[in-house]
Amino acid sequence: MKTTDHLYRSLLILVTLLLISLKTAHTEPLLKPTFQTIFTPLQADPMEPRIAVMPSLSDRTLQLDIGSSADLYQSKNRDFAVGVDFGTFSRLRRSDNFKFPVDAIDYIFGLNTSWKKPFTSELLPFDEFSARARFSHISAHFEDGHYDAATGQWIQGDCPFPIPFTYSREFLNFIFALSSPKSRVYAGYQFLYHSIPGGINPHSFQAGTEIFTPGNTWLAADFKLLPIWQNQLNETRGYRGTWNLQAGMRLKALGLERVRVAYNYYSGMSRHGMYFYSPESFSTAGIIIDL
Repeated sequence: MKTTDHLYRSLLILVTLLLISLKTAHTEPLLKPTFQTIFTPLQADPMEPRIAVMPSLSDRTLQLDIGSSADLYQSKNRDFAVGVDFGTFSRLRRSDNFKFPVDAIDYIFGLNTSWKKPFTSELLPFDEFSARARFSHISAHFEDGHYDAATGQWIQGDCPFPIPFTYSREFLNFIFALSSPKSRVYAGYQFLYHSIPGGINPHSFQAGTEIFTPGNTWLAADFKLLPIWQNQLNETRGYRGTWNLQAGMRLKALGLERVRVAYNYYSGMSRHGMYFYSPESFSTAGIIIDL
């Protein structure tokens, strides 16, 4: 019941903030939904809603992400927007006969607002400043791929909680970026104002860079400081650096401008809520589709 109450509360806050933002914005038509957001999604952040199929090169798993961000309102000059985020982040197991049982899945939805403006500096090689603020809810669940049908029990593994357990959180996330046609750098902060289980440090930090190289290729790095769960204390203590390094190519030469092939190397605390207490390292390679 408490989880349901928090979910309904989050939905109510999201709708209220959206209506307030649209009411106080400029007088253009309120809703013009578009996937061409004024704040370009971060290339290497694994928590960005996206459409991607990324098989692991390290084990028999596969990342399947389904989602996107969209601006519902953009100002006439495209320097301010209000939008939404919806997505799922799935961890699938690759089994025989082309079967992919879902081990864990995270659901995210939220409201965002973004700004951008020209930037001039004699010292820095950037020409634009942009920012994005998000209010989001995320929940996570173990699925059939984490259930042993032969024994009729959940696979406990090294999980410090009895399975199934509830994972839910609401947070505010802020990103500030400087960009040019060839590169972007950014820094961010996230405040977790409610979580189940409790005892999680509400503060986390983020930074990253993107470099757009010749031939429709790019290099990107996303770095986060994420809290470490201490099972003996039943709370988090300290931080661990979490990296996601990405390299890829947009398939413009094949007429597939919105299709990218990418390689990722991930090391740090798991992005999946059901494994938030667990560090991991792996490589993936696959396809990302931009709407």
